[in-house]
Amino acid sequence: MTAGSRALRHLGEFSGLAGLAERQRGLFPDAAPGPELAGAAREAIGTLDLAVRDVRVEREWTAGGVAGQELSWDVGFGPRTHAYLLKPAGVEGRLPGVVTLHCHANMKWAGKEKIADGPGPPTDEVRRLREWIYGGRAFATELAGRGFVVLAHDVFGWGSRRFAPADMPDRVLEDAGLPDPAAVLAAGRYDEAARHHEHVLEKYCTVLGTSLAGVVAGEDLAAAAYLRSRPDVGEVGCAGLSGGGLRAGLLGAFDPDIRAVVIASMMTTYRDALDGYVAGHTWMFFPPGLSRLCDWPALAAARAPRPLLVQYGEHDQLFPAEGMRAADEAITRRYPGGGYEGVFYDSPHAFDVPMQEHAFAWLTRHLRAQDPRG
Repeated sequence: MTAGSRALRHLGEFSGLAGLAERQRGLFPDAAPGPELAGAAREAIGTLDLAVRDVRVEREWTAGGVAGQELSWDVGFGPRTHAYLLKPAGVEGRLPGVVTLHCHANMKWAGKEKIADGPGPPTDEVRRLREWIYGGRAFATELAGRGFVVLAHDVFGWGSRRFAPADMPDRVLEDAGLPDPAAVLAAGRYDEAARHHEHVLEKYCTVLGTSLAGVVAGEDLAAAAYLRSRPDVGEVGCAGLSGGGLRAGLLGAFDPDIRAVVIASMMTTYRDALDGYVAGHTWMFFPPGLSRLCDWPALAAARAPRPLLVQYGEHDQLFPAEGMRAADEAITRRYPGGGYEGVFYDSPHAFDVPMQEHAFAWLTRHLRAQDPRG
């Protein structure tokens, strides 16, 4: 049964559009994994070719057995990207690396700080977010202490890469109830304006031949290439929750040198998501043209047979249960020889401590890390 043959939440009397479009446009084909699919998808979403340039060390610190650096670099447009590079303190030689990808969570005032500790304490907003979906942890910092070189960077629209309120359209500020740009400077108020501003960004990206997903994926690809280029880094994987899991899926599909990928709480079929699960997600999840190439699980599995871990929450409010089960089955079919692990947790939309511990052990195994704590 196609989605268009039944009433869909949020489409109502127009639900027939889904089935009509699926038939006429050939949506969600059962695409086989491999570099051909990955290349076509990379082109379809308009992924930009970017490179990290002019890397600077802004600050350094050591805390809790982890040595940190705040780096900054230029990707060719916009303000400089800031990132945290974290590794076990006092450990020499090459270590496996992990690109950790911050979530969306309707919080754009902060980026890397959501998942990684810097030289100072987190803000109250970040602390609340961590308690809500990360089990109270800065998971990137925790992972670094397990024997990895971990990179957490801001991307287009978040943290150091966020837009100045004065550059947002007046309509965006009015819709956010904040007509004065000066009133947007507080974190919570900025995030409300940024929620409306994302629609404007997607319009600009589309007319420029790319997409919000394509710009962000380009920045993530550049960050991963930088991490691999470091003399203290060996094999590299990536991991993220929710919007960060989406970014991990794209990075793993588009970068053949990413050894292992962890996607937490970011998996469903598009077809099942049509029944009321579209409005709650970022534009990054729906780049124009992708659904004519494949469904989302097929793209995440395009890297097969390279290792992939997907973690699902049985009570994830952002995804339908049938969509998650169908996605797990679709990915499993694409890994007939193994290499894929799909795990369902009795949890909501989160990357909580049990999920993190499983992911850390999985990354340790696939990237051959050695925990310096013994």
